[in-house]
Amino acid sequence: MSELRYQSLLCLLLNDPTLKVASVTTLLKHLESGECFIDCSQNLLALNLDLSSIPGRPEKPELVSPKHVKRRAMNTPEGRAALIHALAHIEFNAINLALDAIWRFPNMPEQYYADWLKVAAEEAYHFSLLNQHLIEKGFSYGAFNAHDSLWEMATRTTEDVLARIALVPRTMEARGLDASPSLRAKFAQIGDADVARTLDIILRDEIGHVAIGNHWFNFLCDLRGLEAISTYEQLAKQYEAPTPRKPLNHPARLSAGFTEAELAWLENQP
Repeated sequence: MSELRYQSLLCLLLNDPTLKVASVTTLLKHLESGECFIDCSQNLLALNLDLSSIPGRPEKPELVSPKHVKRRAMNTPEGRAALIHALAHIEFNAINLALDAIWRFPNMPEQYYADWLKVAAEEAYHFSLLNQHLIEKGFSYGAFNAHDSLWEMATRTTEDVLARIALVPRTMEARGLDASPSLRAKFAQIGDADVARTLDIILRDEIGHVAIGNHWFNFLCDLRGLEAISTYEQLAKQYEAPTPRKPLNHPARLSAGFTEAELAWLENQP
């Protein structure tokens, strides 16, 4: 019988997107069928594995500064494909982020690891949907350059699970909840109903992912005797987390477990 956290690390190291998607999907099935167990206490860093290639990813897309990412104009087929590609890149990164949250941080409850594996599998599904749209438009993942801001926040928060949960799912990924309505409207306006439907699926699932982040953030705050809003404020400053772009998607954020007090605080950030 395989062990979930070690297998998640092996999935994280895979470079090929198709193989990574299939492996994550299979791992979730094995957990659900009882063919996989969870060792919460093992410190996988102590195994002295070669982790220099984390996260595993293909040679393309080329990673560049955000200011050098190709303009995503909606008035050309290539521009629309570039926007879909940017979304696919976010979802591919999100697979890696969920897998990293599983293997890297020991001594969390079993449900924590099961939750993030479910997230990884849903992100894999989202990536597959978006890549299929790219293929239908004559492109594929890697056809455009991309930036690495999402993973960069993960590299800053490798030492503390509280910082990771506060600043990746609750900050970087929650920004996707705010961006989703305008992105969907753009594709609906040009009559691309298929992509619009995919964005509906992604928003539905991402609300659940951010909710998982909120749950474990509050769990850790309670465990450490910390007040949530002030703790988040301190972590955001310490790690130089970006502030959310306005307008906030209040209904989605409330569904994802943010409180009215948290949203009021976020609204007041410059």
